[in-house]
Amino acid sequence: MNEIQKLSAMDAQRMTSLEIAEVTGKQHFHVMEAIRKMEPAWMKVCKSNFRFTSRTIVQPNGGTREVPCYSLTKTECLYIATKFNDEARAKLVIRWQQLEKEHMAQSCVRRLLVTDEDVMQEAEIIIGRTLVRYNRHADGCITVSDIAKSMGLDPKDLNSFLTDKKIQKWRGGQYRLTPEYEGHGLAQDRLFIYYSKNGKQKERTYLVWTQKGAEMIDKMIYKH
Repeated sequence: MNEIQKLSAMDAQRMTSLEIAEVTGKQHFHVMEAIRKMEPAWMKVCKSNFRFTSRTIVQPNGGTREVPCYSLTKTECLYIATKFNDEARAKLVIRWQQLEKEHMAQSCVRRLLVTDEDVMQEAEIIIGRTLVRYNRHADGCITVSDIAKSMGLDPKDLNSFLTDKKIQKWRGGQYRLTPEYEGHGLAQDRLFIYYSKNGKQKERTYLVWTQKGAEMIDKMIYKH
């Protein structure tokens, strides 16, 4: 028989023989006797003994004593219950349903008890997935700053040039293609997510240029 050991937090999905006796209205002695008789068959099939442990019981005089008992999983518990009458088995099944509901509720609470850092990390993951999904169509596009840098120009000068040529115009706080150049595969919108000083999430889009658009700009600059 296994060495007596204390119950731990890992026993949340277990039930002791003391609890089984309390639920079914049986004497603990009789429950222990049933478990001992059925253990050899379980050992033969599952190659493992039932866990033998103990529980601290508070005495009427205020003292305590250690009471040996078994700690069983749900499967082991219901196996032992096959020797009980119908009413006792029904009580045990209902008690297991209650324990599982309580465990699920506690798991939900634990998931909610996270730090600010956990929240921020989860937010970054969600935002990252959103950006990847939204910006998929803009893969391979480059910013006007990258184009300007490759030409040895200042990005502000290049934007001014594109605006003077009526390729783009400043609208709604950002550069947009003019109607004449829209729909020709020259540029795409790229989403950018940021936070204000008070922590409010904000987002905006900005223009990025396709390879075709970059080549057009290069030709126009060279011609100019």
